This record gives sequence, C-alpha cells and structure tokens, in this order.
Amino acid sequence: MSKQHGPTFGNGKICYIEIPAVDVEKSAAFYHDIFGWEIRRREDGTVSFDDSVFEVSGSWVTGRDPQTHHGICISLMVSDMEATLKLINEKGGNIIKPAGGDLPEITALFSDPAGNIFSLYQHRF
Repeated sequence: MSKQHGPTFGNGKICYIEIPAVDVEKSAAFYHDIFGWEIRRREDGTVSFDDSVFEVSGSWVTGRDPQTHHGICISLMVSDMEATLKLINEKGGNIIKPAGGDLPEITALFSDPAGNIFSLYQHRF
C-alpha cells in the first residue's frame, strides 16, 4: 500500500477514532509495528496517529473501557494475513478468531494490548 500526503475529504467519511489504552506508549508501538501507522506526539503531549495511507487519524485515550465485545466492527486492511497474525501474537495482541471462518473472505479478529477487538481484512487480488 502506498502512502499519500493527506486524507480524502468527504461528507460522512470516517476520519478519526479514539482507541482506549491502558499504556498509550505500548498501544502506539503495537499499531506502528504491525500496521505501519505513523505515530506523533502533539504539543500537549498526547500521542496520536495517522494510518498507513493517511486516510484515518486518531489517538489513544486512557480512562475508557476497551471495546472487548465484538459489537461495531472496525476492520483493518492487511496485505498478508498470516504475517499480520504472527506479528499480533509477537507484539502482545491476541487472536480472537483466526482467518478462514468467513470464506471466501479473508478475515480474522484480534485484540490489542488493551483488549480492544478489531477485525482484519485481506483483499483477494
């Protein structure tokens, strides 16, 4: 996936998410190391991110319960499901639902170090 220099603007576009974290630095490192998110520190010291294609930004917040139940589903696109699942395990996440359960789609569920559940999606080319 190639990087851009800014998001596409449009009415109704998902543009910003706040992710609950127990340890902001650990969560930031997790998403950077696995998904290539650009991590930045704001003037007020808070840690924020831009996704790997600069279409969605956000930050990690403390004092909120993690999304530990599979309700609203936010999917992160990956280019190599197997490699991503391996990295998630290595970097302190957990695989909730391995790939292969939604065939023909290539999806999986994982939780990050704080317990937030996200989906993974690999596009078939």
